[in-house]
Amino acid sequence: MGVEIRESPVSADAFEEMKEFVHDYLAASVENEEEGGRMRWYPWHSAEYRFNHILNVVDIATKIARKEGANVDVTRVAALFHDIAKLEAEQDLHAEAGARIAREYLRAHGDYPESFIEQVCAAVEAHSYQGPLDDLPLEVQCLIEADILDKVGANGTALMLLRMGYESRTHMDAAEMVDRVIERGEDARERVQSDTAESIVHQRLKRTRWFQEWLTMEVADMAVEDDLDEVATGMGDS
Repeated sequence: MGVEIRESPVSADAFEEMKEFVHDYLAASVENEEEGGRMRWYPWHSAEYRFNHILNVVDIATKIARKEGANVDVTRVAALFHDIAKLEAEQDLHAEAGARIAREYLRAHGDYPESFIEQVCAAVEAHSYQGPLDDLPLEVQCLIEADILDKVGANGTALMLLRMGYESRTHMDAAEMVDRVIERGEDARERVQSDTAESIVHQRLKRTRWFQEWLTMEVADMAVEDDLDEVATGMGDS
């Protein structure tokens, strides 16, 4: 469990200012690159996508934190800063860089307790941790779970289908791509620890499976392919 902070140090106006700072920082990260930003040709590595992902993670992490008894301010501020350096730093360094940016911002804006700043920065720095979550501070766990969950469900499916176009695939590969989202969801279900995150995974997996079922029912060649597979299996058994 994190250190409890009884009074909320982050006002609604202060949080909106943080959001604006993060948005502008991401945009500047792209503009300052001679080639238009790291991997900008991949839409989900653009400033627009990255900021939207951050807002999604803020929303999910806040819900988990409230239901699981974590410090909501620490969790949501860490979620807001967790990927701020994603477009300018290498993947294995962006969490540490994001923690530095968060520390500098929080110390320069407002009179935040040092304990609060350190908890936020520790969560940002740890958000890419790939090990088990059960021994982590609850705020870090909430952030990691939210980061995982944003890639599952309807949003994850939309991104995976968008990826098909950039890989020159046709819609006939859609069921296979949705399968990847389901696999990601199953992996997420194995990794998350909180009851709230498990509930979200269950709901999002259900929606993704429904979509895959509707897809295979409505796209004739997909259904025919499934039928032929069943026939071939039956012939092999005879």
